[in-house]
Amino acid sequence: MAGNNGGPWGGGGGSGGGDDDRGGNRGGGGRRPNGNGDGPQIPEIDELVKKGQEQLRVLMGGKGGGGNGRGPMGGSGGPIFTKGTIGLAALAAVGLWVYASLYTVRPEEQSVELLFGEYVATGNSGLNFAPWPVVRAEVIPVTTERTVDIGTGRGQAADAGLMLTGDENIIDIDFQVSWNISDPRAFLFNLRDPEQSIRAVAESAMREIVAQSELAPILNRDREAIAQRLEELIQSTLDSYQSGVAILRVNFDRADPPEEVIDAFREVQAAEQERDRLQSQADAYANRVLAGARGESAQLLEEAEAYRAQVVNEAEGEASRFVAVLGEYTNAPEVTRKRLYLETMENVLGGLDKIIVDDNIGGGGEGGGQGVIPFLPINELRRGGGTN
Repeated sequence: MAGNNGGPWGGGGGSGGGDDDRGGNRGGGGRRPNGNGDGPQIPEIDELVKKGQEQLRVLMGGKGGGGNGRGPMGGSGGPIFTKGTIGLAALAAVGLWVYASLYTVRPEEQSVELLFGEYVATGNSGLNFAPWPVVRAEVIPVTTERTVDIGTGRGQAADAGLMLTGDENIIDIDFQVSWNISDPRAFLFNLRDPEQSIRAVAESAMREIVAQSELAPILNRDREAIAQRLEELIQSTLDSYQSGVAILRVNFDRADPPEEVIDAFREVQAAEQERDRLQSQADAYANRVLAGARGESAQLLEEAEAYRAQVVNEAEGEASRFVAVLGEYTNAPEVTRKRLYLETMENVLGGLDKIIVDDNIGGGGEGGGQGVIPFLPINELRRGGGTN
């Protein structure tokens, strides 16, 4: 025990003490309060720092004691597990578990939480908690607009946009479908390849619509109606699959005949337009002539109706007059007879250019008419002679 005679804090200056004793005083370098070696030694600050470093190395799994295989408490190697170290380790493990279980969902996203692969809940925007590793969270952007392009002009197969119309013509169509996610759970579990599924449904729906339409309306006036109908058909089909996909819009970009026949098709279109122009001119001429003929026929019909009414009215008037005269004749035959005679002679002789003078006028006897001065119509005689 010769190496331990320097007081209660170990020997001073000797080599028999070792590098690390139980008091933590190395090599007699301690400082005494009275400076003469009497009384206990107080460790220096650097000694305290070294001891702290040794403790930290032990907590981190290293070996203390300056590398001599002995722990800071004189052990034979390995960390010393105390209540403090175990508590720190447990606290660190809990912190790591909480950190691994927390996740953030942005406003444009939603999360699907899975318990051993089975759906549990849907997480909303903000901070969410999913106990790891039992619960796993799949974060899906739901408001992001995605597109699927279909057609030969989209870098796809040569016949991707070629479709057969109802009047047995071939048309080349390019269109685009915009969509997002409406139900993350259905989207995650019911669709293996969402983009490919939407492309197949959209192409099938477009072929169905084109097969029920003729070529000319698709090229000219029905594009908007076809796009609306296509959007509804795609959405209804995806809803029947419970896909969790919402179709936002359909962009109908191009609809033309195939490139191999587009020149011939344009010539046919020009010929059809010329035919329509000539047909319109013929229809205008026919309408003009037909309207004139109808007007003329209506005029003739009105004139005939007026003549018929006139003749009927005159006949009815004559009949009424005859009936009236007959009644008068029955009552006074002589007077009526003389009246009829005078009216008839007036009608017959009223239009003649002759004057008949009764010889008995003026005198009442023979030569009574000598007082009438005869008048010779020279002009009438000359006119009559010239016509002969």
